[in-house]
Amino acid sequence: MSWIDWGIVLIFLVAMVSLALSCKKYTKSVADFLAANRCAGRYLLAVSGDASSLGAISVLAWYELYYNGGLSAAWWAIMLLPLNVVIALSGWVLYRYRQTRAMTVAQFFEIRYSKKLRVFAGILAYLSGILNFGIFPAVGANFFIYFCSLPPSVSFLGLHISTFALVMAILLIISLFFTYVGGQIAVAATDFFEGLFTVVVFILMIGYILYRFSWDEIGQTLMTAPADASLVNPFHTSQMKDFGFWFFGITVITTFYSVLSWQGSQGYYCSALNPHEARMGRILSTWRIMAKSLVFIMVPIAIYVIMHNSNYSSMAASVSEELSRIDNPTIQTQMLVPIGSKAFLPKGLLGMMCAMMLAAFISNLDTYLHSWGSIFIQDVVMPFNKKQLSPQTHLKFLRASVTGVAIFVFFFSLFFPQKQYILMWFYITGAIYLAGSGSVIIGGLYWKKATAQGAWCALITGAVLSIVGIIIRQLNPGFFMNGQQLGFAAMLCAIVIFIIVSLLTCKEDFNLDKMLHRGKYAIADDNRVETQAISIDLKEWFYQRLGITKEFTPRDKWVYFGSITWTISWFGVFVTGTVCNLLYEVSDRSWLNFWFVYIIVNFVVLILFAVWYGIGGFFDIKRMFKKLRSTERNDMDNGTVINHHNLEEKVKT
Repeated sequence: MSWIDWGIVLIFLVAMVSLALSCKKYTKSVADFLAANRCAGRYLLAVSGDASSLGAISVLAWYELYYNGGLSAAWWAIMLLPLNVVIALSGWVLYRYRQTRAMTVAQFFEIRYSKKLRVFAGILAYLSGILNFGIFPAVGANFFIYFCSLPPSVSFLGLHISTFALVMAILLIISLFFTYVGGQIAVAATDFFEGLFTVVVFILMIGYILYRFSWDEIGQTLMTAPADASLVNPFHTSQMKDFGFWFFGITVITTFYSVLSWQGSQGYYCSALNPHEARMGRILSTWRIMAKSLVFIMVPIAIYVIMHNSNYSSMAASVSEELSRIDNPTIQTQMLVPIGSKAFLPKGLLGMMCAMMLAAFISNLDTYLHSWGSIFIQDVVMPFNKKQLSPQTHLKFLRASVTGVAIFVFFFSLFFPQKQYILMWFYITGAIYLAGSGSVIIGGLYWKKATAQGAWCALITGAVLSIVGIIIRQLNPGFFMNGQQLGFAAMLCAIVIFIIVSLLTCKEDFNLDKMLHRGKYAIADDNRVETQAISIDLKEWFYQRLGITKEFTPRDKWVYFGSITWTISWFGVFVTGTVCNLLYEVSDRSWLNFWFVYIIVNFVVLILFAVWYGIGGFFDIKRMFKKLRSTERNDMDNGTVINHHNLEEKVKT
């Protein structure tokens, strides 16, 4: 890291702090802090939401996956594309959830089931979330220590202070500051600019890798992998234990099942201007999933070339020597790609990568701090409060809770030993809540016969089985089932329990129209129609089958059909390629030719999306701040359910 690199990092950090401070004046109510007063547009949601989920730990997790799985893993990831588009285009779960006007999923649980279930679900989501979140500071701190070649400790007033603890504390304080000063408004605004910066760095890094390493050199090196653990041919991966076909197969199922279950980004779920904007934000996000993941593929591949190609033996020796100084084998695996990146990135780009990881770290941590801190107050503390809090007191509670989360994850990261891949830790800790909550959310929004008793049983079943799985993996890292498989088993058990118990205990169908503010319970602002009714019955029938409502403008339809076309095209490639490989033996050289086209196409698309989403996001940011300046705050809009049987009267008032 030269002075140029450090200068880039410093300029970026100063810019983000200034932006966060400018958002403070807009945070005047609980709704501002929790949901940006529902003022976020589609491009802001798409870019900021992506940035919030793309933490430094997520980057390193994907680096682990693609270093071990190579281009073969990218093939199976294409299976996820149709699912993400179906979820986005149909508004699956997200649209109905926004119709409830709930600020957290657990608040929806009180509306749909009971206050006691809300509290229990809030506790469970909080426990699952902070355990999952617990290793984020450690992984982020390790990245900066090894990437920036920081010493193990520093001396201050005669004391030797651990660099690991110091870096964690600094990073958490910065993220805490962003959340503290402006709540979801500051989180969304800073995440947007961090997301744009990250994509620019992605483009520069991919371009440099394609310039630095020839495709022939990359291909020849990847083909040296073992025959049954191919990094090029996805149909020769029988010996790839953790990141083969079944990893992505289970991911397909859990992605559909767990929409909105994970509450790490819950602030974005309720920040949309209206349900339609929430749906369009999700659709826009699906467009660039594959293009955005390109950097997660290319950087590990570049490191694989360095470590396995004799032309780079001196670089490989340097990387191996630095890795040997790390005692924990799991941390060695996590740091392989970051340490390897230092071997070939030039000045300037090295600093941009460091700033990009800082952006990813902050955007992820401020979102998670906001989410888990808010959930604890809104869904655990507030249901027991017998009187209405003033907005000022409520905001103090929320900020104190956010601080408490930061303190917990600091000490958890400081002392907890990591013994498995990051993604596997995500799956098994997330399943404490996800395994049961998917049934409860989907059933509550779509099934009139879902009952509180069924919800209780599903949540308890999923949590108990997942906690048992965590204990097993910590005591025996070599257990025959990995974290993802244990979480999946807990999910299947919870689904069965939820259905059986609900059918046995349902005495009266639930009024979904009332909860979703449909028909005579409709709220005007949430059902704004932007286009005239479609006059041709056949056309209307066709649009309805595709999930296109009267809220869609002509431009929305172009985006919608473009997303469908893009997805169908790539999925068609996936199906065709799969059939051909099942019928014939396709050579590794043919696969390499395909991967070259795949990379170039997605690289161009990534550039186009950066421009398109950037322009749209700037207009959304401007509109959000304009709306926040003129909106009258409602102190009753604080996430409290006074009487869920008459919720629509409360909201209208």
